[in-house]
Amino acid sequence: MLFNSFEFLVFLPIVFLLYWFVFRKQLWQNLFVVVASYVFYGLWDWRFLVLIAITSLSSFASGLLIEHYEGRRPMQRLVSAANIVLNLGILGAFKYFNFFVENLELLLGALGWHLDGVTRQIILPVGISFYTFQALSYSIDVYQKKLPATRNIVEFFAYISFFPQLVAGPIERATNLLPQFQRRRHFDYAQAVDGCRQMLWGFFKKLVIADNCAAVVNEHWANYAHLPGLTLILLAVLFTIQIYCDFSGYSDIAIGCARLFGFNLMRNFNNPYFSRSIPEFWRRWHISLISWFRDYIYIPLGGNRCSKWKNIRNVYVVWLISGLWHGANWTFICWGLYHGTLLVLYKLLGINTKDKNSLAALRVFPGVKTMGQMMLTFTLAAIGWIIFRAESMAQAADYFTSIFTNRFYDPSMTRGLTMAGFGFLLLLIEWFQRDKQHALQFPGSKPFNFTAIRWGIYYLIILLIDKFSGESQSFIYFQF
Repeated sequence: MLFNSFEFLVFLPIVFLLYWFVFRKQLWQNLFVVVASYVFYGLWDWRFLVLIAITSLSSFASGLLIEHYEGRRPMQRLVSAANIVLNLGILGAFKYFNFFVENLELLLGALGWHLDGVTRQIILPVGISFYTFQALSYSIDVYQKKLPATRNIVEFFAYISFFPQLVAGPIERATNLLPQFQRRRHFDYAQAVDGCRQMLWGFFKKLVIADNCAAVVNEHWANYAHLPGLTLILLAVLFTIQIYCDFSGYSDIAIGCARLFGFNLMRNFNNPYFSRSIPEFWRRWHISLISWFRDYIYIPLGGNRCSKWKNIRNVYVVWLISGLWHGANWTFICWGLYHGTLLVLYKLLGINTKDKNSLAALRVFPGVKTMGQMMLTFTLAAIGWIIFRAESMAQAADYFTSIFTNRFYDPSMTRGLTMAGFGFLLLLIEWFQRDKQHALQFPGSKPFNFTAIRWGIYYLIILLIDKFSGESQSFIYFQF
């Protein structure tokens, strides 16, 4: 089920009313969350509910077994490894089987051997990378004694399948979300209202900005070889705006929706396009995934507590895996290695990325140096997004070449320029609200303490959504 669908518009109020007014006890609320979440996911394809159930059951059992073998570290290690292998095996089979077989066929073909008839049309289950990583973090945390294993299977199944963030995150840690299922929730009007505001802002980003940018990008991308250089640059900027508004819009809707039910999810985006360096960008973009890689791959490999060359190795390992996590295509792998290389260059050049001032502490408008750093970071990110958007590395290389070899100007991209203007306006609003959790989190001061002002803003956004909503597009990160 999509957030931007009529089904969700019907589903959410029904679930909300039943959750607070019928299933009032904690146990029944948790059980209802599981049922509602499985309905939410099953409306896409009910067959893949089996995969979520297997992932949930294996991770739940592994936690109990790890505690059962307390004091017997080899057995604990075996249980933890078995759960990791099982879940990564499921993920690999559905997400990477054809990719590896196709590349094996090419390699063997180059050697004169042929491997035919192995690939299959395997459907990629929506959100499998997200809920798999969420389940793995639990069993690893139990193994590392960061939290005790839960013995309540309903609470655990609710933690894995919680519908607001089931298919595209944030990738929640058990240390944050699971305890919220273990205590009684009380309806908090202020929290629910702020959740609605965040959802409204997320829908605006998705329906007005992301979907309209997608329409322009999709229309012209296939014909990129015949477009002038300036148009190609504009398309890259539009996709840079699109992917941010699409994914951060989903996160805003998910976080706001969770607050309606008394849950606080972690922040997943923190104004990444205002970053002053690529390392800072990755501290602000898809925070739940990057922190997952940091805690469960980068630090166990040695992090930055080792020699310079081993640290560089660790960076490349993490970003190779990050590229693969995003998809079974060489473009994603190269995109990951591109950002790994940028991070290594920042380190080798000794560029200070530990910014002394937070964004909120900066002046109303950034200074020339800060603005230059932000523009450079935005440009480097946009270059990466071209690789990310391309269907192959050959297309990505040709796209970059066409920017400089095609004629440079074409006045026909009126809609594209309009959407770029909308994107700039959105970023401007987020700049002035950069010290808030989301752009519609109003301070309790003039003029926002006037009800008429606040509701005027809400109605304006609703009217913009109604008037300018683009053709409905699936969320980009559903494919991961």
